[in-house]
Amino acid sequence: MTDETLEIDGEMQTRLLAQALPYMQAYAGKTVVIKYGGHAMGDAELGKAFARDVALLRQSGIEPIVVHGGGPQIGAMLERMGIKSEFKGGMRVTDKATVEIVEMVLAGSINKNIVADFNAEGARAIGLSGKDGNMVRATKMRRSQRDPDSNIEQIIDLGFVGEPSEIDIAVLDTVAGSGLIPIIAPVAFGADGETFNVNADTFAGAIAGALDADRLLFLTDVSGVMDKQGNHINELTAREARALIKDGTISGGMIPKVETCIEALEQGVEAVVIVNGKAPHAVLLELFTEHGAGTIITQ
Repeated sequence: MTDETLEIDGEMQTRLLAQALPYMQAYAGKTVVIKYGGHAMGDAELGKAFARDVALLRQSGIEPIVVHGGGPQIGAMLERMGIKSEFKGGMRVTDKATVEIVEMVLAGSINKNIVADFNAEGARAIGLSGKDGNMVRATKMRRSQRDPDSNIEQIIDLGFVGEPSEIDIAVLDTVAGSGLIPIIAPVAFGADGETFNVNADTFAGAIAGALDADRLLFLTDVSGVMDKQGNHINELTAREARALIKDGTISGGMIPKVETCIEALEQGVEAVVIVNGKAPHAVLLELFTEHGAGTIITQ
């Protein structure tokens, strides 16, 4: 590398730092909840890069909290164990045998692998689940769907699939005060001590709401919300997002994600962002640049 190249690189780094510094200062001391999932979580190099980026957030004075999913890994383990998955209304039916595997994969192998990535990158991370310190209590999810033949609304029994009902942030306060980054698996206790599998998006939204987080980031496999022409939408209000759902612009799997964003806003989160987790340094670009990297939704 020539001296001229070094000088150009130095100038670029200085310029980038100057642009990022005001945003780093603005977020200092703020809480950012990140839902980590999708293909980014299954790619070793992207996983290490994500760990480095979140470690930088912590070093910048931000308090990051990571909630992770693990649907593909759960499916693979169930298949290895010879347990057939059944889906109703697009959701996995979770019986007693299945929920044991779910907890083993989420709170065990996935959680500890993410913690290992963070610690290898110089961060101090700790693996938790919603069970720890009674952080999250859940109730059985109730869902219904209309039978196509009879047109009668029917209740779907999803087994041990739950929804957050109570959040106790005492453990998270303690962890944050220790300078650790919490990595949380979305499993929780029910009222009778049973284990519930909770959708990671819903879980992250409930945690962010309880903490009055300044940002909730959903790392997905797409760059955000698109309009009917396929163009990326940078900003939306909750009202605009509801209208896009109503007119069909937001459709399919994006609907529950956007609905979770709106629920988080209603619970006290300042802003929620849907961002492509496969894009390099997506978290840093979203927080530390003027235009961000995804679709931001606010009240």
